[in-house]
Amino acid sequence: MKIDRIDVIRVLNPFRHPFETSFTRFVNRDALLIKIYSEGLAGWGECKSFYGPFYNPEDNGTVLHVLKDHIVPRILHTDVESPESFMQSVQMIRGNRLAKAAVENALWDLMVQRTGHSLKTLLGGTQNEIKVGVSLGMEGDINELLQEIDHYLSLGYHRTKLKIKPGADLSVLRAVRKEFPDITLTVDANSAYTLKDIDLFRAMDEFRLQYIEQPLGEEDIVDHAVLQKEIQTPVCLDESIVSYEAAEAAIRLGSCRVINIKSSRCGGLWEGRRIHDLCLKKGIPVWCGGMTELGIGRAQNISFASLPGFSGLAHDIAAADRYFERDITDPMVQITPRCTVEVPDDTGNIVYHADEKAIDSMAAGHWIWR
Repeated sequence: MKIDRIDVIRVLNPFRHPFETSFTRFVNRDALLIKIYSEGLAGWGECKSFYGPFYNPEDNGTVLHVLKDHIVPRILHTDVESPESFMQSVQMIRGNRLAKAAVENALWDLMVQRTGHSLKTLLGGTQNEIKVGVSLGMEGDINELLQEIDHYLSLGYHRTKLKIKPGADLSVLRAVRKEFPDITLTVDANSAYTLKDIDLFRAMDEFRLQYIEQPLGEEDIVDHAVLQKEIQTPVCLDESIVSYEAAEAAIRLGSCRVINIKSSRCGGLWEGRRIHDLCLKKGIPVWCGGMTELGIGRAQNISFASLPGFSGLAHDIAAADRYFERDITDPMVQITPRCTVEVPDDTGNIVYHADEKAIDSMAAGHWIWR
């Protein structure tokens, strides 16, 4: 694929309801989109970074720098054989996985168009639909949270995930379990705790959580192994799993019993598939996490989650209108009456196109390299 032109577009899409985690409160989804032109085709990718370095060290500013000064000059007007070959060609760039993944995702989109095969087929997906869970941000009023949970349960969501942080954890769980004693419930700490809080996590065993997601620091694989040995509830690693090697080390140390694979956090779909294959071989349940993506990233997550190892747990791939009044794909991602999402396949059952009018209406910056 000869790369003829690369565009980076910054868009701002307001959330229907502010989304709060342990590290920040989001009002808009501030995102960078990548559009790569090749031999008459145009492939789209979406960068999963945020406006600040909160979830991991990358943010939109660092991504734009790495794209502009390092990745674009390396691939513009060259032939890129495949997404895998692209990833191998940028190995000398340390870290910066979200930036690499944004370009890699656009190359996958070009591969879909060039081959006529769906992303599901190219990745080796086997599932026709995937189960959807809901991830709920923090609320100042517990009654508002309980109402939210009830609303999404009425829609059929298969798993409810709550964001927690110190001071907003056990009391929230007690209230939720009192109101909803039998639902599939998980919590996500986004690295907000340390091993000093081990008694708190022991206390969480009583709430019969499906897993506790990323309770400790992103680099604390050893500490997570200590924690997992001390509690009954499975630990699910998220931020710690930045590569195949990180996943292999976590499994070997016993740092977790579940892994959340966010392909962009790992550097792209190719690396995400390698981690999936490792977990499938080792018997570690996996699920596909979300980063409040817009439609391009959300649609690619759907295809990624069709891989065979993703068959058990629900994913953070909700309907687009869960977050946004308007999205950047036509159609917007929707859920079925079974609270699943259909996976696009070679039959053309569903095709997500970039809605360029919507993108233009949300645009807050545009950079072009020819």
